[in-house]
Amino acid sequence: MDIGTAILIIGFAALVAAFLLLVIGLVYSELMNSDIPRGVANSGKLHIVHGLFVGIAIVGRILHRLGICHQVSFIRWFVACFLTRLNPVPAGLRVKDLTFSEVPVRVYEPTAVCAGLRKGLVYFHGGGWVLGNIDSVDEVCRHIAKESDTVVVSVGYRLAPEHRYPAQLDDCETVTCHFLSVAEAEFSVDSRRVAVGGDSTGANLAAALCQRLARREVGHLPFPCAQVLIYPALQMADFNLPSYQQNHAVPILFRGRMAFYFLQYLNGDMSLCQDVLEGIHVPTELRPRYKEWLSPSKLPPEFLARGFSEQPTPEYDGEVYHTIKAGLEHEVSPLLADDVDIQKTPPTFILTCEYDVLRDDGILYRKRLLDLDRDVTWRHVKEGFHGMISFFNQGWLTFPSAVQVVDSVVDYIKTL
Repeated sequence: MDIGTAILIIGFAALVAAFLLLVIGLVYSELMNSDIPRGVANSGKLHIVHGLFVGIAIVGRILHRLGICHQVSFIRWFVACFLTRLNPVPAGLRVKDLTFSEVPVRVYEPTAVCAGLRKGLVYFHGGGWVLGNIDSVDEVCRHIAKESDTVVVSVGYRLAPEHRYPAQLDDCETVTCHFLSVAEAEFSVDSRRVAVGGDSTGANLAAALCQRLARREVGHLPFPCAQVLIYPALQMADFNLPSYQQNHAVPILFRGRMAFYFLQYLNGDMSLCQDVLEGIHVPTELRPRYKEWLSPSKLPPEFLARGFSEQPTPEYDGEVYHTIKAGLEHEVSPLLADDVDIQKTPPTFILTCEYDVLRDDGILYRKRLLDLDRDVTWRHVKEGFHGMISFFNQGWLTFPSAVQVVDSVVDYIKTL
């Protein structure tokens, strides 16, 4: 080996070592900023998973700044290649990839003999309207379909940043209406027993869709018989609720990251992230109305026990509001809808997790529904954290507590 080649090899090795040290240092810094309470299920494993996800995001950020690829594209690729597990289809289930009105879907049909028509569930995955896909909830949908004897339709809606609001909601509406129109003829499903549901931002889409369909009153199609909301994101007005304060640094969803996802959904202007977190985007005249619905006094006392402090009222900035005003409308923030819209929603299942910034969104939505005499079933996972359902039956990534979440959904769907 000549001296020139040796120098190149040494130089390349030094660059790789420097890159690894940079990544390790940044991951360590991020991990030091996280807070995993003792009560979280499998806290040690969550530390490891959080470190992995932080590492992926940091490498993606570096590649993005070098102009090699977009950070989101890298995260999607890595998760699809290394963290998504697709097992053989189990006996008793038929799985088909189809398109409903040009939107990709995956349909899960139980093959056991059924005396009559089956129930249906149209499912919207989470991922901040940016990440996630049909594969990421494949195991969840299989389990729900088989254990509850339900035909499940998982929706591959369009994602940000390539597509902004309302593309995601439009795709979910398109698939739901298509399925309702062909449920009995093509899938032996009773169209009057079709629910919609999802996790996290997928639950946001389910709640928003129910309100949209109720307002439009599409007479030729049945209305969803229920909405299944698993740790839903339901409002963009207040990022200082008790759950946001208590769990601001609990993986896998930090307080600041939720604001990031809302902005990605709307317009991609990340310069407004701190403004949104502080609440300066909420018009002065709307604050009393929102306070009535979002007041911590509406929460059961036990959810204030881990600490909460009232924040000073921020000064309103009209420019910020006009940039993101769609985020305060009912199709992005279903919790902020008028009573007349919420009164039309179907029976609701809500699941919340104690160590989740979105915990209070779900609890406060339940409060609004109950105040309007709507039918609500609520399950609270005391040791749960946001994103648990993503770790259901995922090999070494599996969290046993995720079974509790999925089985709660199965138990509810059996009652429909």
